[in-house]
Amino acid sequence: MYKIAKPFFMLCETPLHAGSGNDLGSVDLPIQRERHTQFPKVEGSGLKGSIREIFEKLTEVELNGVKVRDKELLKDAIEMAFGPEKGGDFAGALGFTDARVLLFPVKSMKGVFAWITCPKVLNRLQADFTHCKIDLGFEMPKGNTIPKGSALVIKDGKIALEEYTFSMSIDDNCTKLANWMVENVFPKTKELDYLRESVNKNLAVLTDEDFTDFVVHSTEVITRTKIDSNTGTIQKGALFTEEYLPTDTVLYSLALATPVFKKDDSEKGVFRAAAGKTEEALVMEFFEKGLPSVIQLGGNATIGKGLIRTNVWGVE
Repeated sequence: MYKIAKPFFMLCETPLHAGSGNDLGSVDLPIQRERHTQFPKVEGSGLKGSIREIFEKLTEVELNGVKVRDKELLKDAIEMAFGPEKGGDFAGALGFTDARVLLFPVKSMKGVFAWITCPKVLNRLQADFTHCKIDLGFEMPKGNTIPKGSALVIKDGKIALEEYTFSMSIDDNCTKLANWMVENVFPKTKELDYLRESVNKNLAVLTDEDFTDFVVHSTEVITRTKIDSNTGTIQKGALFTEEYLPTDTVLYSLALATPVFKKDDSEKGVFRAAAGKTEEALVMEFFEKGLPSVIQLGGNATIGKGLIRTNVWGVE
């Protein structure tokens, strides 16, 4: 059972394809979705595997103010945190929940695009944060609400998303939510100042039903093919469609840390409890200090897909 849980956010800087395999529907290669809600997600196993691969390429990690560069020590730390690569006698001390969608971008008649969410998503967020012992400090807004000063309004409280018009009302809790997202969801870096500031103006909380329609029908579907080098034409049987979460989608997950599953303290290496820190605290610090600001997640890395900007809660 985990001892520490910490949220981290992921901003899609390029479209993300976390695939679910072949499908008999209109899209050949769809993305992963929850079965009961159809909300997009990234399986915790896939997220853990991608992050592990990134850690395996690290040459240095800082723990307890000390930079660890020894290759064998880093290798042992990765095995204890993520588990033995080929299975073994112990489990990894670091786990991840499925990455859930928090904000989904859709085209807007005003403000260029809107970030939409819904009460179902927000109440899940609030429940997930209780595992991390984090109190958001305000109530979740209801559906069909926007923050004060919204740039999406056309006239008389109406906004137009894609080809649909919605009647919205200004809500104080929605304003508090937008301010909270400005402070916590996006990394506080100069290159992201525009996006951070736009949340206050571009956020819209829709009903659960309307949000579901958008995340099901407004993803990016791209047709891909392969050209036969001998004929210069499309290779037979090589035409297929892929689904992507669009750029600017925001996801979140919880990193979960437990004590190291090793009986002998001499084998725990960098995770031996010391200086007032528990093993699980050191495991979480290993994740926080080692996770790069930009990672690659999902498929099609060679064509620039799945570049993700990360932001771990409370880490500057």
